[in-house]
Amino acid sequence: MLKSVSRAVQLAARLSSVPSAPAIRPALHLSRTFTRSIWSLSNSGAASGSRPRLLTATRALPTVSCGCGSLHTEGDKAFGEFLNDEIKEEKKIQKNKSLPKMSGGWELELNGTEAKLIRSLSGEKVTITFNVNNSIPPQLEEEPEHTQKSQEEEPDIVSTPNFVVEVTKPGAKNSLVFDCHFPEDETGHGDGEEESDIFAIREVSFQPEGDADWKETSYTLNTDSLDWALYDHLMDFLADRGVDNTFADELIDLSTALEHQEYIKFLEDLSTFVKCK
Repeated sequence: MLKSVSRAVQLAARLSSVPSAPAIRPALHLSRTFTRSIWSLSNSGAASGSRPRLLTATRALPTVSCGCGSLHTEGDKAFGEFLNDEIKEEKKIQKNKSLPKMSGGWELELNGTEAKLIRSLSGEKVTITFNVNNSIPPQLEEEPEHTQKSQEEEPDIVSTPNFVVEVTKPGAKNSLVFDCHFPEDETGHGDGEEESDIFAIREVSFQPEGDADWKETSYTLNTDSLDWALYDHLMDFLADRGVDNTFADELIDLSTALEHQEYIKFLEDLSTFVKCK
């Protein structure tokens, strides 16, 4: 009898020792009520066996059928009209309808955005390879005092791609390869009043002739910490084979024309894709 009374007292004490329970339950109840209200609004026939969906879209996109089976919206129509205007404007400012010629007897080979210039000289073969992708330097914001320029004074977009020079000699096992680029400051390595080089050599290495995948294990000479005299001899070596400032200027013109040509073609392809014609 005493044990039964003791258990009853302990049970009563446990029930009375939970003061925070009433404070938690209302919040839990509100959360479940809110969730249930979303279920009720989105339920479209649960009783009939169909699966209810939460937050079902009630506004359909305006579509136009052209028989191609693709989606067409008002946004697509506006996009297509914008592209038409953009293509017309780009063709107006296109300086070269055809690609400019390179002097020096260079033969041009194109493969999409990649270009190759090939020249034979006294048994040697010189191949220049460059790609116009990512060849437009970023336009830096000007200082406030220089921002009041008309649109006519805006600088032209110029393509300055990295390019690789591969020199192959008959009887040599490997080709001598120069990785070149156009520095932003166009600073030459020499001192004095001589004309500075508008391009620079970044790396030099020997690689298997014509091998698309050059060996990463071949020693690569980085010119950042190179002796000036050795660097000048390397630049003279290229100049003797027609890779000099004149060549670099013509390469910029060719690359700029090719990049603009590819850009217009991209806009035309994009317009066709959007319109689905």
